[in-house]
Amino acid sequence: MVQSVLGSLILGYRPLWNRARKLAGIQLYAHNEATAVVDAGHLLRTLQELWSASSPPLLISAQTRQLLCDLLEHAPRGAPWIEVRGDWLSDSAIYSRVKAAHQRGLRLVWRGDAGKLPEPEVARCFDNSLLTLRPEDAVAALQATPARLGAPAAPARAASPVLAGQMYENVASRALMEHCLDHGNAMALAGWPSEDVLYSQRHHPQQPSHAVIFKLMKAIDAEQSLETFEDIMGEDPLLAYRFMVYTNSAALGLRTGIDSLRRGLVMMGYSSIKRWLSDQLPHASTDPNMLPVRAAMLIRAQLTAHLLDAGIENDLRREIYLCGLFSQLDELLGEPLGTILRRLPLSERIYDATVLRTGPYASGLQMACALETDDASAIRQLCETYELDLEEVNRALLRVLADLEVERPPAGR
Repeated sequence: MVQSVLGSLILGYRPLWNRARKLAGIQLYAHNEATAVVDAGHLLRTLQELWSASSPPLLISAQTRQLLCDLLEHAPRGAPWIEVRGDWLSDSAIYSRVKAAHQRGLRLVWRGDAGKLPEPEVARCFDNSLLTLRPEDAVAALQATPARLGAPAAPARAASPVLAGQMYENVASRALMEHCLDHGNAMALAGWPSEDVLYSQRHHPQQPSHAVIFKLMKAIDAEQSLETFEDIMGEDPLLAYRFMVYTNSAALGLRTGIDSLRRGLVMMGYSSIKRWLSDQLPHASTDPNMLPVRAAMLIRAQLTAHLLDAGIENDLRREIYLCGLFSQLDELLGEPLGTILRRLPLSERIYDATVLRTGPYASGLQMACALETDDASAIRQLCETYELDLEEVNRALLRVLADLEVERPPAGR
């Protein structure tokens, strides 16, 4: 039997976010072991089989020179974007393949320091770039940001070093992110400054998403299925948590603890749920900067559920999803996770995995976290520790990523 290419690669991912704070694509890290020769053509065919028209565009980031050379040599026209590190272009074997790949019509992305852009002859081979701003560029960009309305007139501003239409990474501050996307017209950001976005809101309690609450109210009006209500509520970790706190409150006086969203939905009745949602709506969050924060939490929850899915029953799958969904509530609520989770009669398995890093769900949750990075050694270590099959891990990751949906502009635009 031919070994699948997914058994000889270590994959990871990072979302790309656009100006609307929606998913624009996925950066897929691909690392091959020194001893493993990877069939790049097989990898691309595997991705093509899994991807649909609504799946996110891919930027493949080969983590070894050998894998990059194979991709450049074998990728057909129409393949995903392929990233080439600027400092690898001094390798003549890579540069010659870059030129040939460009002539074949491959879409290549130059990755490197915004202060060391390639010479025009080299730059012509690339359709786009993934840039890191130097500290002095970041300062200049922020100084070039237009003043807010009502602010005193500022002296004439220098041009921003942010190049329109390009992608940026390692943007750690909310202000720089807003400058890149809203003023610099960057095409996308790789990763999101979640920490700074949450820090900037520290004086205001976090609120569930207005859009998710509204969507759930509409679904109840349309008398959709219980599964639909549960899925929508599971799109917002804070809404799901608040709902469970409410269903377990003394005010409702239910005799048994509510340990799942589904049970809470069944016990409360739809008119009561709708009343409760109406009470949440006036305070709900409409901050677009929180969209990627929540979306990344959902990807982690989906990935945790997929990684531990071995034909298990629905109740367990929902419990595992909740484990992933609630694993970052401390970041939203600014309290220790153990304190937060102890307010709910959740399965001990959720507490063990998220707080103690033990128990049956620990392997899936820890792997879901590791896959959010390009740290191949951490992923390899988790496979060894928990005896996880690398091919199965990669397949779960690709399935979850392929199922993510990206809004594309209507045809003809």
